[in-house]
Amino acid sequence: MLRTTAESRPDTVVCLDGDVELTQSGLRVQASRVARALIAHGVRHGDRVAIWAPNTWEWVVTAFGIWDAGGIAVPLSTRGKGIETAELLRRMGCSVLVATEGFLGRSAVDMLADVAGPPEGSRPFAELPDLQHVVLLGDSRAGRGLVSWAGFLDSSEAVTASHAEDRARAVAPSDPFEILCTSGTTGTPKGVVLDGSQILRAYWDWAEVIRLGEGDRYPIVSPFAHGFGINAGLLVCVARGATMIPVPVFNPDAAFDLVENQRLSVLAGPPSLFARMLSRPDLPGRDLSSLRVAVVGAAAVPTDLVRSMHTEMGFEQVVNAYGLIEGSCVAMTRRDDPPEVIAATAGRPMPGVEVRIVDDAGTPVSAGDRGEILLRGYGVMRKYWNAPDLTAAAVDGDGWLHTGDVGVLDASGNLSIVDRKKEMFISNGFNAYPAEIENLLLRYEALDQVAVVAVQDERQGETAWAFAVAADDAEPDEAAVIAWAKGAMSNYKVPRRVVFLPELPTTPNGKIDKAKLREAAHANESPTG
Repeated sequence: MLRTTAESRPDTVVCLDGDVELTQSGLRVQASRVARALIAHGVRHGDRVAIWAPNTWEWVVTAFGIWDAGGIAVPLSTRGKGIETAELLRRMGCSVLVATEGFLGRSAVDMLADVAGPPEGSRPFAELPDLQHVVLLGDSRAGRGLVSWAGFLDSSEAVTASHAEDRARAVAPSDPFEILCTSGTTGTPKGVVLDGSQILRAYWDWAEVIRLGEGDRYPIVSPFAHGFGINAGLLVCVARGATMIPVPVFNPDAAFDLVENQRLSVLAGPPSLFARMLSRPDLPGRDLSSLRVAVVGAAAVPTDLVRSMHTEMGFEQVVNAYGLIEGSCVAMTRRDDPPEVIAATAGRPMPGVEVRIVDDAGTPVSAGDRGEILLRGYGVMRKYWNAPDLTAAAVDGDGWLHTGDVGVLDASGNLSIVDRKKEMFISNGFNAYPAEIENLLLRYEALDQVAVVAVQDERQGETAWAFAVAADDAEPDEAAVIAWAKGAMSNYKVPRRVVFLPELPTTPNGKIDKAKLREAAHANESPTG
């Protein structure tokens, strides 16, 4: 795809990041240089290369460089702290990490060293045996296994362009292309393995629905480390010739300025972003004439909001959608759908994707009845990385992915997401998993037991509340636990409240009674009984 687009539209700008413009042909050249540098650093076909950096042009060329070298990209969230990131690097066996040093005043190297130990031999961290090199963007520093971005690119001279091209041409459509990390209800990080053929097809079709193409200017607000950011952002812009504008840190209150200054035509975000824009008193005086399409997925959308986005913000098309890392793009609303369909449903399944709603016995239910969403098609993940048992539990022998989401198909085939069979919740557009948050909080030595539930939040959509039992002889306070959590985990996982109890309530069979905890959280009180 990269070679075809570089030949067919070499001068089209596909990435605009401040003063840096990347054309299709320029990206092709830069990707080859990164690939040669990776090969010089020992990256072989199928090796995992992690990227732990905000949305920038360097992220874009690094990703395509990894793919040119035949490697597998492992995006890591900049919201992650040392504990989370080290665990993912270890589980995925990454040999190279490209990281930003100094982003938001934090040191990637120091955060990893705190939990993975000092250098050992030539390796940067003693307890990450597979990680051989860390390439640092931004502020640089000396150390074993550390190399600056400039030094890394200079190493490309040791590998010939013909050798790198042979490596790139050897990549097959079915080769693993990216591993997107998710935790799920087990609290254990999992890597979702996807290949290039399925992702290019899935998001080409996604781009067809919104008619993305040359002339569109699209700010990528969702992190490239997120499945939407890398696939429905970075990849589709290059494939379709649209101009992506990477946004490393998004300020919703500056959204109007971004639209006007960059003449944006596509805007993707949670419903709360558009509601916030519509509520601003300066809306009537802003020039939003460049806007063409809005994508609002992953949450319920009020019908009046859809109408206002058309009438007050001037969007020609508002799209709702449903997808998940393990299943790629599943369903989307279409251009001619009325506001009621866009607000109440995620639209109809994409071409080549089958959706089935089943009851607890696995039997398909009638239209209008709720049940678990199963899906099958080219977009279903190949596997969880090094986790055959988890893969078999998620994808049955007939190829159906059991999503754990509860939904309804109406008589017209529109899919509504009505509940979650799993406990995952969405905070600020990010999937958050109570089991993972619980496991992280239990690293705080003053806590003996923790149970996390989700609570509706006006700004974040949903947020975590933690109910905890203190360890013997410990006297933790809520502020101290939250302060620790802010330093140890991604901010969307940090609990809004920590409520201490003498013991956690249980059901008759001895399991923690999360229903009672949810009721208490919604009532803003401690549970009793």
